[in-house]
Amino acid sequence: MTNPGSNAPASKNLLQSEALKRYILETSVYPREHEQLQGLREVTMKHKWGLMSMPAEEGQLLSMLLKLINAKKTIEIGVYTGYSLLTTALALPEEGQILAIDIEKSYYEIGLPFIQRAGVENKINFIEAAAIPFLDKMIQEIKEDDLFDFAFVDADKLNYGEYHECLLKLVKVGGVIAYDNTLWSGSVAVPVDPSDPEEFIEVRNHQVKFNNFLAADSRIEISQVCIGDGLTICRRIV
Repeated sequence: MTNPGSNAPASKNLLQSEALKRYILETSVYPREHEQLQGLREVTMKHKWGLMSMPAEEGQLLSMLLKLINAKKTIEIGVYTGYSLLTTALALPEEGQILAIDIEKSYYEIGLPFIQRAGVENKINFIEAAAIPFLDKMIQEIKEDDLFDFAFVDADKLNYGEYHECLLKLVKVGGVIAYDNTLWSGSVAVPVDPSDPEEFIEVRNHQVKFNNFLAADSRIEISQVCIGDGLTICRRIV
């Protein structure tokens, strides 16, 4: 989620050229977007928290990444209306499975009809719960053969560090963990603007620390991608 502030754009777009963004969307993103993803995107953007949703161009990258690593078992922390969840479900093979965790099921239910019409509800196990206690319990019970191929995190930003430690125990070596919103409207690269909302500044400061932490974490390889609101892709190596 991106909160309003003087450093925050009107949409999740770090490109400086609106014309270039429109070119990318109209040339290679929207023509290939699944019709149910399009419908969910359009409904979500009418919601008061619509900017929390994954942008379509980032969804396209996520889909490609899942197919490139041949992911079959994934975990998603933070679901909202489910654009990234539906993207994942469509990208996984028929036997693929997603464990989706969110503290608020009512938002997921906005996207559920689109998921059902896409014919991929059978791939999703939605859990309404606070993520960290649930992940801690999973760590105690999971077996090596049950580790995940991929994890996507788009939840409360102040807990990204705790999610990271949990997911390094739940995602297999060679698997991928992706963190959304790591560039926080580009605010991580400029001095704090005191006119921004306090919550926006708090998350900005936390994301700066988290980005520095990931950059120095020898347990992973990383690539920070300037797409949407920033996406950091981590490959577990130990």
